[in-house]
Amino acid sequence: MPRPSRTLAPLLRPLLLPLLLLPLLLPLPLLSPVLPAAAAVDVAKQVLIGADYAGQDLRGATFNLTNLRDADFSGADLQGASLFGAKLQDADLSNTNLREATLDSAVFNGTDLTNAVLEDAFAFNTRFEGVTITGADFTNVPLRGDALKALCGVAAGTNPVTGRTTRATLGCS
Repeated sequence: MPRPSRTLAPLLRPLLLPLLLLPLLLPLPLLSPVLPAAAAVDVAKQVLIGADYAGQDLRGATFNLTNLRDADFSGADLQGASLFGAKLQDADLSNTNLREATLDSAVFNGTDLTNAVLEDAFAFNTRFEGVTITGADFTNVPLRGDALKALCGVAAGTNPVTGRTTRATLGCS
Protein backbone atom coordinates (compact mmCIF):
# COMPACT_ATOMS: atom_id res chain seq x y z
CA MET A 1 0.00 0.00 0.00
CA PRO A 2 1.48 3.35 -0.94
CA ARG A 3 2.24 5.84 1.81
CA PRO A 4 0.53 9.26 1.71
CA SER A 5 2.60 11.91 0.18
CA ARG A 6 4.06 14.54 2.46
CA THR A 7 3.03 17.09 -0.13
CA LEU A 8 -0.68 16.68 0.88
CA ALA A 9 -0.16 17.96 4.45
CA PRO A 10 0.38 21.59 3.42
CA LEU A 11 -2.76 21.38 1.27
CA LEU A 12 -4.92 19.90 4.06
CA ARG A 13 -3.75 22.25 6.83
CA PRO A 14 -5.92 25.23 5.70
CA LEU A 15 -8.96 22.94 5.64
CA LEU A 16 -8.37 21.42 9.08
CA LEU A 17 -7.84 24.67 10.96
CA PRO A 18 -11.39 26.00 10.36
CA LEU A 19 -12.80 22.62 11.40
CA LEU A 20 -10.88 22.76 14.66
CA LEU A 21 -12.00 26.34 15.33
CA LEU A 22 -15.65 25.74 14.39
CA PRO A 23 -16.77 24.92 17.97
CA LEU A 24 -15.35 28.25 19.14
CA LEU A 25 -17.20 30.17 16.44
CA LEU A 26 -20.63 28.57 16.84
CA PRO A 27 -23.14 30.11 19.24
CA LEU A 28 -23.10 28.35 22.60
CA PRO A 29 -26.73 27.10 22.50
CA LEU A 30 -25.92 25.02 19.43
CA LEU A 31 -23.22 23.18 21.36
CA SER A 32 -25.07 22.84 24.66
CA PRO A 33 -27.20 19.83 25.45
CA VAL A 34 -30.92 20.50 25.31
CA LEU A 35 -32.16 21.02 28.88
CA PRO A 36 -35.60 21.87 30.18
CA ALA A 37 -36.10 25.60 30.63
CA ALA A 38 -36.41 25.27 34.41
CA ALA A 39 -32.92 23.83 34.70
CA ALA A 40 -31.46 27.22 33.84
CA VAL A 41 -33.60 29.37 36.16
CA ASP A 42 -31.40 30.76 38.90
CA VAL A 43 -32.36 34.27 39.87
CA ALA A 44 -31.07 34.37 43.43
CA LYS A 45 -30.67 37.79 45.07
CA GLN A 46 -32.56 39.63 42.32
CA VAL A 47 -35.29 42.26 42.42
CA LEU A 48 -38.17 40.87 40.36
CA ILE A 49 -41.07 42.97 41.58
CA GLY A 50 -44.20 42.22 39.56
CA ALA A 51 -42.54 39.43 37.55
CA ASP A 52 -44.88 37.20 35.54
CA TYR A 53 -44.16 33.46 35.91
CA ALA A 54 -47.80 32.38 35.58
CA GLY A 55 -48.19 28.80 34.32
CA GLN A 56 -44.46 28.24 33.86
CA ASP A 57 -42.46 25.08 34.53
CA LEU A 58 -40.04 26.23 37.24
CA ARG A 59 -39.23 22.86 38.81
CA GLY A 60 -35.97 23.10 40.74
CA ALA A 61 -35.60 26.84 40.11
CA THR A 62 -33.69 29.01 42.57
CA PHE A 63 -35.20 32.26 43.86
CA ASN A 64 -33.16 32.51 47.08
CA LEU A 65 -33.28 35.95 48.75
CA THR A 66 -35.15 37.37 45.75
CA ASN A 67 -37.67 40.20 46.01
CA LEU A 68 -40.79 38.80 44.30
CA ARG A 69 -43.33 41.31 45.61
CA ASP A 70 -46.49 41.33 43.44
CA ALA A 71 -45.10 38.48 41.30
CA ASP A 72 -47.54 36.19 39.50
CA PHE A 73 -46.78 32.48 39.87
CA SER A 74 -50.40 31.37 39.45
CA GLY A 75 -50.58 27.85 38.04
CA ALA A 76 -46.78 27.50 37.96
CA ASP A 77 -44.93 24.27 38.74
CA LEU A 78 -42.40 25.10 41.46
CA GLN A 79 -41.81 21.54 42.63
CA GLY A 80 -38.44 21.31 44.36
CA ALA A 81 -37.80 25.03 43.84
CA SER A 82 -35.86 27.02 46.41
CA LEU A 83 -37.41 30.25 47.63
CA PHE A 84 -35.23 30.52 50.73
CA GLY A 85 -35.59 34.01 52.20
CA ALA A 86 -37.65 35.22 49.24
CA LYS A 87 -39.95 38.20 49.74
CA LEU A 88 -43.35 37.24 48.35
CA GLN A 89 -45.52 40.11 49.60
CA ASP A 90 -48.81 40.28 47.69
CA ALA A 91 -47.60 37.59 45.27
CA ASP A 92 -50.05 35.26 43.53
CA LEU A 93 -49.15 31.62 44.13
CA SER A 94 -52.66 30.31 43.60
CA ASN A 95 -52.92 26.86 42.01
CA THR A 96 -49.15 26.35 42.20
CA ASN A 97 -47.29 23.11 42.80
CA LEU A 98 -44.89 23.81 45.66
CA ARG A 99 -44.25 20.17 46.56
CA GLU A 100 -40.83 19.68 48.17
CA ALA A 101 -40.03 23.39 47.78
CA THR A 102 -37.74 25.19 50.21
CA LEU A 103 -39.68 28.10 51.66
CA ASP A 104 -37.68 28.56 54.83
CA SER A 105 -37.27 32.18 55.96
CA ALA A 106 -39.51 33.38 53.11
CA VAL A 107 -41.95 36.22 53.74
CA PHE A 108 -45.55 35.55 52.72
CA ASN A 109 -47.43 38.78 53.52
CA GLY A 110 -50.74 39.15 51.70
CA THR A 111 -49.74 36.21 49.49
CA ASP A 112 -52.44 34.22 47.70
CA LEU A 113 -51.90 30.47 48.19
CA THR A 114 -55.42 29.46 47.12
CA ASN A 115 -55.42 25.78 46.04
CA ALA A 116 -51.61 25.58 46.22
CA VAL A 117 -50.04 22.19 47.00
CA LEU A 118 -47.18 22.58 49.48
CA GLU A 119 -46.87 18.89 50.35
CA ASP A 120 -43.44 18.05 51.84
CA ALA A 121 -42.24 21.66 51.48
CA PHE A 122 -39.86 23.01 54.11
CA ALA A 123 -41.28 26.17 55.70
CA PHE A 124 -40.26 26.10 59.35
CA ASN A 125 -39.11 29.72 59.67
CA THR A 126 -41.47 31.09 57.04
CA ARG A 127 -43.56 34.13 57.93
CA PHE A 128 -47.25 33.92 56.97
CA GLU A 129 -49.21 37.14 57.54
CA GLY A 130 -52.51 38.04 55.90
CA VAL A 131 -52.27 35.09 53.51
CA THR A 132 -55.14 33.47 51.63
CA ILE A 133 -54.86 29.68 51.99
CA THR A 134 -58.32 28.48 50.95
CA GLY A 135 -57.87 24.97 49.54
CA ALA A 136 -54.11 24.91 50.15
CA ASP A 137 -52.54 21.55 51.05
CA PHE A 138 -49.88 21.71 53.80
CA THR A 139 -49.36 17.95 54.16
CA ASN A 140 -46.03 17.19 55.93
CA VAL A 141 -44.97 20.85 56.06
CA PRO A 142 -43.05 21.68 59.26
CA LEU A 143 -44.26 25.00 60.68
CA ARG A 144 -43.49 26.98 63.82
CA GLY A 145 -46.25 27.01 66.42
CA ASP A 146 -47.12 30.68 65.91
CA ALA A 147 -47.35 30.26 62.14
CA LEU A 148 -49.49 27.15 62.53
CA LYS A 149 -51.85 28.97 64.89
CA ALA A 150 -52.22 31.89 62.47
CA LEU A 151 -52.80 29.60 59.50
CA CYS A 152 -55.39 27.52 61.37
CA GLY A 153 -57.24 30.75 62.07
CA VAL A 154 -57.89 31.27 58.35
CA ALA A 155 -57.79 27.68 57.04
CA ALA A 156 -60.75 26.64 54.91
CA GLY A 157 -61.57 24.70 51.77
CA THR A 158 -60.47 21.52 50.04
CA ASN A 159 -57.60 21.25 47.60
CA PRO A 160 -58.92 20.33 44.12
CA VAL A 161 -55.77 18.36 43.25
CA THR A 162 -55.23 16.28 46.40
CA GLY A 163 -58.79 16.28 47.76
CA ARG A 164 -57.50 17.13 51.26
CA THR A 165 -58.94 19.88 53.43
CA THR A 166 -56.65 22.71 54.40
CA ARG A 167 -57.51 22.35 58.08
CA ALA A 168 -56.71 18.61 58.07
CA THR A 169 -53.35 19.10 56.30
CA LEU A 170 -52.37 21.67 58.93
CA GLY A 171 -53.58 19.45 61.76
CA CYS A 172 -55.92 22.17 63.05
CA SER A 173 -58.20 21.08 65.89
